[in-house]
Parts: sequence; structure tokens; C-alpha cells
Amino acid sequence: MARLGIDFGTSNTAAGVMAGDRPFLIPVEDGETTLPTSVFFDPDRKVTLFGNAANRALIDGREGRFMRALKSVLGTSLMHERRVVAHEKLTLIEVVARFLSMLRERAEATTGQTYDTALSGRPVQFHSTDAARNARAEDDLRAAYITAGFKDVDFMYEPEAAALTAGPLDAGTYGLIVDIGGGTSDFSVFAQDPATRIIASHGVRIGGTDFDRTLSLGHVMPLLGRGAEIRNEMGPGTHTAPNAIFNDLATWEKIAFLYSPENLRLARRYAKLGVDPALFARLATVIEEETGHDLAFATERAKIAANAEPQAQIDLRIIERGLSAPLTAEAMSDALSDYAAQIAAAASETISRAQITPDQINQVVFVGGSSLMGVVSSALTTLLPAAKPQQAAAFTAVADGLAMASGR
Repeated sequence: MARLGIDFGTSNTAAGVMAGDRPFLIPVEDGETTLPTSVFFDPDRKVTLFGNAANRALIDGREGRFMRALKSVLGTSLMHERRVVAHEKLTLIEVVARFLSMLRERAEATTGQTYDTALSGRPVQFHSTDAARNARAEDDLRAAYITAGFKDVDFMYEPEAAALTAGPLDAGTYGLIVDIGGGTSDFSVFAQDPATRIIASHGVRIGGTDFDRTLSLGHVMPLLGRGAEIRNEMGPGTHTAPNAIFNDLATWEKIAFLYSPENLRLARRYAKLGVDPALFARLATVIEEETGHDLAFATERAKIAANAEPQAQIDLRIIERGLSAPLTAEAMSDALSDYAAQIAAAASETISRAQITPDQINQVVFVGGSSLMGVVSSALTTLLPAAKPQQAAAFTAVADGLAMASGR
């Protein structure tokens, strides 16, 4: 029986094995070696879609339940609550298990082998400094693998897997993996003498979905009533609309659970009492038509565009014809500067734990889709100005490393 390496990510997932002396990534979808970590339950056809097929079902407006960023919920009580999802009752562990089972089946169909064990990547910290919650998160992920049909699963820190794929280092120097994914930022200091040796690893719960959330709260949610005034139901005066519903609507992993009769009634009451009722009417439309994920995707697309161009637009026509929100590169950099500072501080802490100095870092290897953000690379360049930046295969370096390690 062979072992399958799986990089189960917050935003994207990949899987691989060793083929001779080289890692081979499974073509998991339409010949591609990565697929979005997305699930769509279609209650009419009673089918479950994964990856880009799930994303297309959402964009096409099909009736059903869309889920993304489930990795961020590991270690929380939400994972164990049994709820009606489209046409059946499931826990989120069972939802993740279906995604993992699909990966195993596609890997077996491609390679002709049977995979009864897995080597799974995991962040250094699922939930930053909460040790008990981190342990529960790994337990949840292990339970999902077992439910998916794997007899056993081992775990490997994601930046340590990526270090196996790094290019050669100068003699007597060290490398730093900077892995910024959808939900976490992870770091490993490594040496090569001649095999790759991990010196220290560290991580924080900051990732691309946090970037999306911040940009949505600052640029999208005000168009739905965030920060706007509501008239008091009893007596004169107004008060600011409570933030809770907007916070959830801007958070990838919470959007799917926002569509309830209670929240729709709340939004409609805000529209009735709002000083500017049109804002809250948009909020009610989003909840009624279940288009929260469309807003999140629009924000994500604008984030990527503003990372490459001076200005982008967050396209919100799904709510209202002609509606959009401008997002300049400068405004985005300002909004995400605190995250970038925290990421740089975590990288510095990793170097400190390795008991070396920053000038001993010869190479910085950027991994993960969010490592491509200019505000992140700029913060790391400021911290390590003499280190050579290496842009690894951003979306597959961890999967390559897990495939290499799985063949040991």
C-alpha cells in the first residue's frame, strides 16, 4: 500500500507521490495539479461538487450550499455540529472527509495504486498560541482522514515540507521558508549539510482570507450598511448598526451559516429603520439571495488585481447594477500593513528560535498564494535586506515536499 501526500489548504489543495526520484503531483481536476478547496451541495440533483466545479455552480447561481475555507474551522465546535446541508444532515468533519475521499479516488484512478495512508501537511499553528485548540484541530483533521477511508495519517509542518524543495544554499548559511496561505503564515529556518535540516519553525493565524476580510469590511460592507445609523425603535435618536452580521458576511468560513430567517428579518428591520434604508436593503438582498460568497470572490479578485495595478474595482453588480467599490494599491497596502508587520515579526521570531541572526539568512523562499502580495514581500525584504528572494512554485511547493517525504 502506498502513502499519499496531501496539502489540504484553506483556499487550494494538491496531492502528490514519488515517481522514481521525482515528486509527481496528481492532476486533480481537468489536468491541473491544484484545485480550490470548495464544496457545493446541490439539493435538486443530490450531488456534491468539488473545486472549480463547486465554484462554477455558485457563480452560475445554482440552488445549493457552497462552502470554502473549512480548514479555518478545524478545532472549533462547528466541526462537530450536525446540520442540514442541502439534502442531508452532516457534520463539517464529514464534509471535509468527502473532499479528502474525492482526492484519494482521483489519485488512485490516475496512478493505479491504492492509498490507505496519508502524509498530510498542517500549519505550525492552526490557532496561534492556543495549544489545546491546536491539538483539537489536528484531531479534527485526523478524524476527517479516517472518515475518508484512510487507515492512518501522519502530519508534517507545511513550511518544513516546502524546505525539501528549496534550491541550494551557500555554505555556512541558512534559508527561511515563508509560507503565507489562505489561513495561516508559517516559517521554517533550514540548513543543508547536505540533506535539508530544519532548525526552527513557527507560525501565526494570519492568511489571505484575513486580507479578504479586512478589505471587505473596509470597502464592501459600508455599501451594505456597516457603520451607518439606525433610528431607535423606541424614542428619538439613532445608533450605529451592530457589526456582527457584517463581520460574518466578510469572513469566508462563516458565510455559509449566515443565511437564516433570523438574519433576514434583522436585515429587513435595519432597512426599515435605517437613516439610509437603501444600504440595508442591499444587505437584505444579499442574505435573501445568498450571494455572500459572490462578494467574497469579488473582493479576492480585486485584491489580486490591485496587487499588480495601481487601482482595481470590487465588482458588486451581483447586488445592484453598476455598483462597485474602488480599491487602490495604496489603500490596500495601508489596510494590510498591520498584518504584514505581524508576519515580519513572526519571521523574526522564527530566526530567533533558530538561535541565529538575520544576516545569516542567505535565502528567503516564498511559498503560498498570499506570499505573492507586495505588502508581504516588502515587509520581509525590510527585515532581511541581504537575503536572496526565491519565488518557489507558490501553490505546489508544499505538495511537492509532502510527496518527497511520503516516499521515504
